[in-house]
Amino acid sequence: MKIFTLLPAAAIVLATAMPAAAQKISLNSISQYLNGLKTAKGAFTQVNDDGTIDTGTIYIKRPGRIRFEYNPPNGALVLASGGTVVIFDPKTNEPPESYPLVRTPLSIILERNVDLNRARMVVGHTADDKTTTVTAQDPDHPEYGNIQLVFTANPVELRQWVINDDAGSRTTVILGELNKNAQMNNALFNAETAIANDNDR
Repeated sequence: MKIFTLLPAAAIVLATAMPAAAQKISLNSISQYLNGLKTAKGAFTQVNDDGTIDTGTIYIKRPGRIRFEYNPPNGALVLASGGTVVIFDPKTNEPPESYPLVRTPLSIILERNVDLNRARMVVGHTADDKTTTVTAQDPDHPEYGNIQLVFTANPVELRQWVINDDAGSRTTVILGELNKNAQMNNALFNAETAIANDNDR
């Protein structure tokens, strides 16, 4: 599923009022943050490759589990669990689509032990006055695409990601405030349960 412009004088005033660029968050700190993120639930906004926008609720249960519930009119459901991603699209009469989780760059942040210092995993690590952006890929399969993770500091928080997949599509997910104490049953990420619930409708 797949600017603003300032007048020169105003820019000078703004530049003198702006704080120095924020310090870049280290890869160690980001890895520790992701490894400490066991569960999370919150709203998300998705900007698709064609410019359309979807919204919904995201559930994360590390390692290896994520659930995207898309609001109407999309109504889709995307689950990842047991190493497999399953996509339910109610707008088609086709059976659910599935593929290995490792083929999506999202698998990088769902690993049991995230280590962004691994050789050839991080191909970009930049910062501006507000955020740090890390671009990561599977070092053994860079052809699967990459994920750009955007963080704020003090404390470290994941704010959004951009997935550039193996088909050349670009998908941005902007996260709302995440509830990191949400209780989640594993059945929430179970494709068979989702299929049964869909058949009961």
